[in-house]
Amino acid sequence: MARVLLGGLLTLVIAMGIGRFAYAPILPAMQSATGLGGDGAGLLASLNYLGYFLGAAAASWVPHGAVRTWTFRAALVASVATTAGMGVTDDFFLWSVLRFLSGLASAGMFILGIAMVLDALVRMGAESRAGWMYMGVGAGIAGSGLFVALFGGRLGWDGDWLALGAVCVPMAVPVWLWVQDHAPKHAATAAAVTGGLSAPLLLLTAAYFLEGAGYIVTGTFLVALLKRMPDTAAIGEAAWTVAGLAAVPSGLFWAAMGRKLGGWRALILAHLAQAVGIVLPLAGLGAVGGFASAVLFGGTFVGIVSMAFMLGRQLSGGASAKVVGALTAAYGLGQILGPLPAGIAVERTGSFAAALMGASGVVALGAACLLGGLLLSRPAPSPGASPASSGRASAEKAG
Repeated sequence: MARVLLGGLLTLVIAMGIGRFAYAPILPAMQSATGLGGDGAGLLASLNYLGYFLGAAAASWVPHGAVRTWTFRAALVASVATTAGMGVTDDFFLWSVLRFLSGLASAGMFILGIAMVLDALVRMGAESRAGWMYMGVGAGIAGSGLFVALFGGRLGWDGDWLALGAVCVPMAVPVWLWVQDHAPKHAATAAAVTGGLSAPLLLLTAAYFLEGAGYIVTGTFLVALLKRMPDTAAIGEAAWTVAGLAAVPSGLFWAAMGRKLGGWRALILAHLAQAVGIVLPLAGLGAVGGFASAVLFGGTFVGIVSMAFMLGRQLSGGASAKVVGALTAAYGLGQILGPLPAGIAVERTGSFAAALMGASGVVALGAACLLGGLLLSRPAPSPGASPASSGRASAEKAG
């Protein structure tokens, strides 16, 4: 069991913490050295999330068994290669291709890896341990931020990408060996689709789409915006590391909140906390505001992901890979649409104010959708209280 969990955790370190999110702490150095503008930075981010969206839409249809295992392994190789590949060119077109392919690989690793680890834990009767796997996202973010803070000045932006790609190689070995698929011993449940597209599920999906569009503005530009402001310029990479550290226990914290408040209410609270955190850098609080923003960002987004998966399974009548894939695709679509207008706004106004206020408003709108879902639910699903699905769902939610 320990090897399966470690394989899942390292999967998320490689695919999410580094493959997707290392872009944020490296971005300021890329912009300084190559003249990359805010609009170009936003476009690269959106292309990465376009790849993630398409990968998420396709991954849930990959069949069980050897095909799923080898598709996952191909995504693993692609994730490591595209991370390192960013450091061997300064051509914008090639960067665009690499970030798009990195998004495809991240989605494949995320959805297929989580599915295979959860299936293995269910067979072992250890599904309640699954939440620990999600710590890999925060660990990867914190690790990449700390690495760039310590070595970025000496290695340069290209050396950062190459070194992080190299760091992924030894982690990829146990992932390759320990994360594998086996034909499920239970039938793919008809119950998983009997819930249908209820209004609460549609509202949850809309909120998840809005969360993807809003949180990713901070996820893309946090380091760049802090480094641009005189009173926070010195804490850019450090704040990103703090965001990663806050993300490590985030899933476990929000799992506890969900058990206490109920899934809908906990999700609403997480959205509102994140909406406040997004605009904190504009409050004139200097380093305190910058670090608080990082804590609220890292401390909410992983928990929102895991709670949304749990609630989606409950609303669909059971644990369904297709529901997770659909939610992830909605999230990915939001991430495509978020960074590009934010980057254009930054480029045209010379300030992050409009981008941050817009992103905060989008996340708050997601909270309003969740409130609608809460009011329409009969009764509001509560993490840890659902009978058949709560074991597996709350295990995943813990991350």
